[in-house]
Amino acid sequence: MMVVKRDGRREPFARIKLHAGIARAFEKRPVATQDIENLVEQISGELRSQYEKEVLSARIGELVMKNLARMDPVAYVRFASVYRQFTDVIEFEKEVARLKKDGTD
Repeated sequence: MMVVKRDGRREPFARIKLHAGIARAFEKRPVATQDIENLVEQISGELRSQYEKEVLSARIGELVMKNLARMDPVAYVRFASVYRQFTDVIEFEKEVARLKKDGTD
């Protein structure tokens, strides 16, 4: 499966990159290594079942954020801040407020 990046480039799906991004979000958080592995496997499986040849990188990011929001709000905000490329504190605050509004705090 190929991943279509924001700039239109295509690269092969790399489970290791998915794992690295998720693990970075959970750094120093109280989560078991096996929970991270399970999440990576779940997201990888969902992608394989829904997309045969290509998937937008944005879809991968959205899947990760949806799952992180349920598992650990801090990990979610960490991932979202990189994924959504926050440029200032106001954007960060808006994301935290949205997270609270969605009832995942």
